[in-house]
Amino acid sequence: MASKLEPIKPVPALIAVAITLIIWFVIPVPEGVSENAWQLLALFVGTIAAIIGKALPIGGVSIVAIALVAITGVTSPGDSKQALADALSGFSNDLIWLIGVAVMISISLKKTGLGSRIGYFLISLFGKRTLGIAYALSFAETILAPVTPSNTARGGGIIHPIMRSIASSFGSRADDGTAGKIGRYLALVNYNANPITSAMFVTATAPNPLVVTLVLAGTTAGITITWGMWALAALVPGIVALLVMPLVVYAIYPPEIKKTPDAPVFARKQLEELGPISKPEYITMGVFSILLFLWAGVPAMLFGEEFAVQPTAAAFLGLAILIITGVLTWDDILKNTGAWDTIVWFAALVMMAGFLGKLGLVSWLATTVGTGIGGLGLSWIPATLLLLLVYVYSHYFFASTTAHITAMFAAFFAAGIALGAPEMLWALVLGFSSSIMMSLTHYGTGTAPIIFGSGYTTLGEWWKVGFVTSVVNLIIFILVGGIWWKILELW
Repeated sequence: MASKLEPIKPVPALIAVAITLIIWFVIPVPEGVSENAWQLLALFVGTIAAIIGKALPIGGVSIVAIALVAITGVTSPGDSKQALADALSGFSNDLIWLIGVAVMISISLKKTGLGSRIGYFLISLFGKRTLGIAYALSFAETILAPVTPSNTARGGGIIHPIMRSIASSFGSRADDGTAGKIGRYLALVNYNANPITSAMFVTATAPNPLVVTLVLAGTTAGITITWGMWALAALVPGIVALLVMPLVVYAIYPPEIKKTPDAPVFARKQLEELGPISKPEYITMGVFSILLFLWAGVPAMLFGEEFAVQPTAAAFLGLAILIITGVLTWDDILKNTGAWDTIVWFAALVMMAGFLGKLGLVSWLATTVGTGIGGLGLSWIPATLLLLLVYVYSHYFFASTTAHITAMFAAFFAAGIALGAPEMLWALVLGFSSSIMMSLTHYGTGTAPIIFGSGYTTLGEWWKVGFVTSVVNLIIFILVGGIWWKILELW
């Protein structure tokens, strides 16, 4: 039996409760907003405060939120049965299961060793210079990104150990003053590739489907961004950003060791230790190929819409194959707490954000924000750029990308449209920026504490590079992306 309780953290919990009660009981309901919509906002803001303050793990906070929505009946006053159905409605969202199942599938990358094999193989090809190693790490990230919704598992769990082993092989360690040889540079590249690859695919980080859901709910035409549409839109600006980022980091903090003729030799030795490609790896590669084929909508393009396979159905098919073949066991799935945690918090936050939209609160916030910026007399381009900068750089105040997107995306998206921004253009800019902003701090997403915690960089170095790369990435996605999306006739 457990001898020690691990209850909710009192201080952040009290702050979250206080914020909820103040909004609910003290602040008057604004004109044009229904009482139950305002009460739901109180619960929503309190939930976000609890997540930011880490009163409980995000899944635990989400369970509390679901319970409160069901008990208070704010979504359906006077109808307790419907209120419960509303509180649980998030679990019926197919995008939630897409991400949860994709996280389960990604276990196979680490279990079979395929993820490490890809990284070392690229280094064996391009690792004769430090810059080549940086590009090898970045493009290994990119290859893994479509099937790794946990950007933390990808950047921190798969790529980071490879980066550390390479740095150590050149005598560059975090704790003996040798980080500047090569380790600092590779650590900064290791991390700053993560936000870019996260922006490139719907399935590259867990909050992306939340963006897709909020865009669908927030557009008059009900814009649906498919997996293939997202990937195609991100292709050109994403590749440009991946090519530019290692050069930017190199210019700011160049490594002392610039030529690494032994790196390919080291990588080949690691590949020899992994042995020949195993049967589980072949099966995993086959499953990933099938998933990319189906997620990109190839059957529908070749044979017509009646042959379309929904992305979530494809994900379940891929997971089923991995279980049937024994690459993954059911115990592997059960032990993957991250996947089940994602399903729970995603369901709760999507549910609350969705009902804030249905009850008119989001449109009221958008009108309020839009009126304030509109009063400056700006055209839609500088006005939405101002919105974008506030949205991105407010991430300094968030320790969770999910919390940030949930708290701000819908209102800022609606405000931009109210200011006159083309819906699809604004959806793409704001959506991709939701990943780009991860680069800013050492706590901005789950990958950051892992790589920063390895000790290769100082806090000042991390924040300096993070800010510069965020500016460069925003410029690339706005300018290069805008031109590319115009060519694709997306706006």
